[in-house]
Amino acid sequence: MKTTAAVLWELGGKWEVDEVELDGPRAGEVLVELAASGLCHSDEHLVTGDLPVAYPVVGGHEGAGRIVEVGPGVTEVAVGDPVVMTFLPSCGRCSYCVRGYTALCDDGAGATLGPQLDGTYRFHARGEDIGQMCLLGTFAKHTVVPVKSVVKIDEGFPLHLAALVGCGVTTGFGSAVRTAELRAGDTAVVIGIGGIGANAVQGARIAGCRYVVAVDPVEFKREKALELGATHVAASVDEAWNTVSSITRGQLADAAILTTGVAEGAQLQPALQLVGKRGRVVVTALGHPGEDTVSMSLLELTLYEKQVRGALFGSSNGQHDVPRLLEMHNLGQLKLAELITREYALDEINTGYQDMREGRNIRGLIRF
Repeated sequence: MKTTAAVLWELGGKWEVDEVELDGPRAGEVLVELAASGLCHSDEHLVTGDLPVAYPVVGGHEGAGRIVEVGPGVTEVAVGDPVVMTFLPSCGRCSYCVRGYTALCDDGAGATLGPQLDGTYRFHARGEDIGQMCLLGTFAKHTVVPVKSVVKIDEGFPLHLAALVGCGVTTGFGSAVRTAELRAGDTAVVIGIGGIGANAVQGARIAGCRYVVAVDPVEFKREKALELGATHVAASVDEAWNTVSSITRGQLADAAILTTGVAEGAQLQPALQLVGKRGRVVVTALGHPGEDTVSMSLLELTLYEKQVRGALFGSSNGQHDVPRLLEMHNLGQLKLAELITREYALDEINTGYQDMREGRNIRGLIRF
């Protein structure tokens, strides 16, 4: 079939909305008609090269829609089912999946390489094969994805809100609740209040933290953090340290979660200084691929038993967590509509990313 997609043709280029050819689903795949797609910072990494990929590529990895067609052997979903697409597939059989670490599924190893799991392509244009961001390519009206990457959800849930749970909500919430292991009465610091950090704030609130300190230089984002559950805000890490030290009477935070647009090696030691004994620093933001040096005090790490943890998809399990997060929204516990700053048509995608770069959005959303 023919459909419309936003394609990145080269490093540093702009998203170009083109008519593309889309093959039908093969074995283990499904064709999805998208209702909405979030504008996540990770797709900006494709433009800057911080997330190396082969070009051209259809961007987008946070979306929801309905099944239009199923490939051979697919029994998990049927035509018409509403689904959320998760940016990491889960086979359910590899060593990591069976231990409950589905975000680390072996099938996710090539998620950013471009082709589907069988090594072939579904999108084509200008005589070239076009890859799909994280096997998905949600910047398209229609896409073909592995059934391992979709989660069936309840009929009637607004699909434009469900789309947010494909990446940003689950990653941020999980970074606080699963990776950081925040508990009732803890103190948390979230550094960077975008689409991920806003939901780390929500996760910390829902976990029962007595204090949640949100750090961002943009006033609008600090105000939004307070709406989502932060108890205190700060414009810088230094300001946050003064606040955390005061409210905890010197014990400092139990966890600091780094959710900036790009993780920098120089950010680690200031984050470590925000947490007290046995404190955890969770690095959710993606770092530069060539950067392998960080600043941190090894003496402090040892003497105070501090920890540094990486978080991919918030250490979450999509099939388990996505439906629960949607139910938490239905119960009034998790805010979704409040995350959307502005909606865009697909051909406004470059405007959406400019708004994100300039700090105007918590989450921009493409509505199809």
